[in-house]
Amino acid sequence: MVRRASSMTTQLGLTDRIFATASDRGLAAAIDRGLDQVEADLMAEVTFADEIANVTGRYLLNAGGKRVRPMLALLTAHLGGGAVPDVVTAAAAIEITHLASLYHDDVMDDADKRRGVPSAQTVWGNSVAILTGDLLFARASQLMARLGERAIRLQANTFERLVLGQLHETVGPRPGEDPIAHYIQVLADKTGSLIAAAAQAGVVFSGAPSEYEQPLIEFGEKIGVAFQLIDDVIDLSPQPEETGKVPGTDLRAGVATLPLLRLRALAVTDTSAAELLGRLDEDAFGSADEAVPTAAADAAITALREHPVTADTLAEAHRWAEDAVRALTPLPDGSVKKALTRFAETIVERSS
Repeated sequence: MVRRASSMTTQLGLTDRIFATASDRGLAAAIDRGLDQVEADLMAEVTFADEIANVTGRYLLNAGGKRVRPMLALLTAHLGGGAVPDVVTAAAAIEITHLASLYHDDVMDDADKRRGVPSAQTVWGNSVAILTGDLLFARASQLMARLGERAIRLQANTFERLVLGQLHETVGPRPGEDPIAHYIQVLADKTGSLIAAAAQAGVVFSGAPSEYEQPLIEFGEKIGVAFQLIDDVIDLSPQPEETGKVPGTDLRAGVATLPLLRLRALAVTDTSAAELLGRLDEDAFGSADEAVPTAAADAAITALREHPVTADTLAEAHRWAEDAVRALTPLPDGSVKKALTRFAETIVERSS
């Protein structure tokens, strides 16, 4: 079995000081046991009779992953009956959905690496990578179908949002549409929707009170946006040994992250912002295709990292995380609420 990277307590940054009571530590241990069950299900379900599909389908699963979405499903399930079999099945289906989306994302982004290994389309080509993603989406749907109509609707609605988010990212904002508002909505659809589905699934399939569903949907979606905004800041990090990426990887690939979108908006009236934008357009965009990043590109990316628009992006990520925590107000005080709160804090504290 491929083990996940770390325990639930490590991933959430839940130290003994945070998880100080026996109840808290018991919850953490229960989630870790549930994650072991999910991992076993993943290995069993991402198995195909076809030899080629079996190799390609397991490729990114074997590469690792933090299992954030299953962890959230198991965590919110402790507002009800805990990690009962239906919760474990839903958690596995949601993780397989996430896994499938990575195959497709890497094709559309022409990414050369994923989880520290060559991306699937780099190894087998675009067609095989796309078809592997399709197979995994089908397998996730089969799993959800075992849980009944409610699960099928949850899966279908989430999948629709994932696709719409990717479509809107690909097409870009419509004439007259605010590019920043468009970008935030793309993040909510592409990332927030699946995290929200995981948090909701834990409630639905554990028999927890239904009034907890909407707060957790809101929590998950807002955390998803915060997570991606932090990624935008990390992309500019000068410490590739921590992030695992060359500084400005997304920018060099021509991806418009929030610091760049903010800079573009500012450049309309600010000459220094316009000058920096010109440097980025000339030196940084497209430099991912170069064997060795140029000094001019490095300097332009450093200037963007040090510009106030990047600090503004970090502050916005914190606001989304704070709003996520506020959404938890209707939940009962206790270990689950404490863990969800700490998870939100950890999202915006991470460096990779």
